[in-house]
Amino acid sequence: MTLIDPDPRQPTRVILEQGSMWGRWGTRIAWTVAGISLLAAVGSAGAFAQYFQRDGTVVEKYHSLSKVASAKVAIVSLTGPIMGGDGFIRSQIDHVAEDDGVKAIVLRVDSPGGTVSGSDEIYHRLSKLAKDRELPVVVSMGGIAASGGYYVAMANGGRDDVIFAEPATLTGSIGVIIPHFDVSQLLKKYDVRDDSITSGPLKEMLSLTKDRDPALAERERTILQSLVDDMFARFKEIVQAGRPKLDAAAVEKAATGQVFTARQAQDAGLVDRIGFLEDAVARAVELAGLTESTARAVKYTKPKGLLDEVLGGDRVPGSRAALEAFAELTAPRAWYLCSWWPAVVAGR
Repeated sequence: MTLIDPDPRQPTRVILEQGSMWGRWGTRIAWTVAGISLLAAVGSAGAFAQYFQRDGTVVEKYHSLSKVASAKVAIVSLTGPIMGGDGFIRSQIDHVAEDDGVKAIVLRVDSPGGTVSGSDEIYHRLSKLAKDRELPVVVSMGGIAASGGYYVAMANGGRDDVIFAEPATLTGSIGVIIPHFDVSQLLKKYDVRDDSITSGPLKEMLSLTKDRDPALAERERTILQSLVDDMFARFKEIVQAGRPKLDAAAVEKAATGQVFTARQAQDAGLVDRIGFLEDAVARAVELAGLTESTARAVKYTKPKGLLDEVLGGDRVPGSRAALEAFAELTAPRAWYLCSWWPAVVAGR
């Protein structure tokens, strides 16, 4: 571009000079390279999409086997008390449901159980996922896989040789409990009386503070026992479905609420093998028709926020969390839980 000094009496003129042939070709080459790079990037994104994190609620990490295989064995972890069917275990199940690369599931259980409804919901969602996607489920038991933890482990589809317990695992505790504590006599010593207004005498079932007459107390116990018996019957049905080689008599013999060691559980037919997580992964690879070179085992962790990094753990619970814990503590619940005081778990 050439700028001509203007004559004060004439308007300013700008003359555009045509660039050289090299400049024109350079521009074309630059645009061509940019286009090829864009196409290559799009192609790579499609080819390696299974390696990218798509869900913000879980973080997928490599665990074992081939680091470059596209077919995955997903290690889904159930850890700690089961308070409901949501939480991190639900996030993991949902993540697997959206990942077509997952060809088998290893359910890692380290839980004493929890609420009846929470255990049943997790069992339902995992069973449905395995059935809809035709995914083999192999169970790996950690330190404890009892009561509701064992209940969820029955989402294995009834296959043979799919439940692994470590040598030090405690499992079993097949049964139901509705905790009830009566402090009404203690309140009497301090001249305190529960004078709650209810719509009927049975509305206060399981109240800690209500002093009942013997007839009402017996009526309540009969009703509650029927609830326990019904939930217990379902527990045994779930065990029968997950362990089809056990007949009804064998399930009844094991369903006393007793906790078993790994070897005792194996003798009772509640588990198949004594082994560790890597053994369960190897079995899942086999059931999925894969090999160590064509399968990639992955596990899931919770994403951490800035506050978690600063505090080094979970957020400090506030007053709302304390109120929710108190409500859980005092609410009447039925539990598939290996504990002598189930309600304490709710206030964790």
